[in-house]
Amino acid sequence: MTNDDIEIIGKNVKDMYGTFMGKVVGTITDIDGSIQSVGIDCGSQGLQQIQYEQLVAQGEVIIFIPKWRLDSQRLIREKQLTLRRLKALIDIVSENDNMKADAEIIHEKYKSKLVSLDETEHKIKAILEARLTELNDQMKSAKMLSFDAKVQYKSNEISNATFETVKSCTTEVIEHVTHETAEIANVKSRIADLELEVQEITAPPTPDIQESARSYLETSEQEQQVVQTILPEVPVESIPIPSEPIEAPSIPIPEPPTEPEVTFAFPEPPQQVTADTSKDDNDNDWLARMEAQ
Repeated sequence: MTNDDIEIIGKNVKDMYGTFMGKVVGTITDIDGSIQSVGIDCGSQGLQQIQYEQLVAQGEVIIFIPKWRLDSQRLIREKQLTLRRLKALIDIVSENDNMKADAEIIHEKYKSKLVSLDETEHKIKAILEARLTELNDQMKSAKMLSFDAKVQYKSNEISNATFETVKSCTTEVIEHVTHETAEIANVKSRIADLELEVQEITAPPTPDIQESARSYLETSEQEQQVVQTILPEVPVESIPIPSEPIEAPSIPIPEPPTEPEVTFAFPEPPQQVTADTSKDDNDNDWLARMEAQ
């Protein structure tokens, strides 16, 4: 064992937010004497092997750092350094075009590094999302324990001191979960900002406005020439033009028919037969009137 091994063995281990995790019971070292992992007695969770890089000695307490935090910090640090080098390389080439051929090899190296970092970033994002799900479940459990203790206190099942103890412990858990959730959100935001920088630096350069306008005008002139050569002109002689204006034929309007005059002949009233008038005369007159009608 080295002196470092002796200093950490037997010390209590807490997480970054002060929650007690267990006690160091031993270490596993490499052939050169460097520590690989540390065994921590976590009570009901048993003996757990923690990577030595996740532990930091702070006085009489060993602080445990989550692996997702170390991996995300390493990713952000490497990506920031790669982007700074790419920007510096672009500035060097822009100042001296003769170094473009020499800088192409280094440029491809940094681009392949960004591709490998993108694969690592995808894995870290999945780990962060899984951790957020675990923290959400822990938050629900802590709130449920606190509320159930309040119900037990109101129903006189537990004392006020017990209720205050439960309330204090659950409050610590809720603060722990809140801080870690906020830290994960901050890490995700920094990773997203780096993604935007990578897109800006790897995107193809946009053409100048004047060059774009010039190329657009040249293209428009070429298109007009093509249209003029393709579309034939309409011959003027093929279209007959009348020498005199064409008048529309006049159509006579018929006059409305005149209605015939209708005369009504009313029969004369029969003559009254008297004693002086004979029967034959009466018959003759009646026949005459009928023929007249």
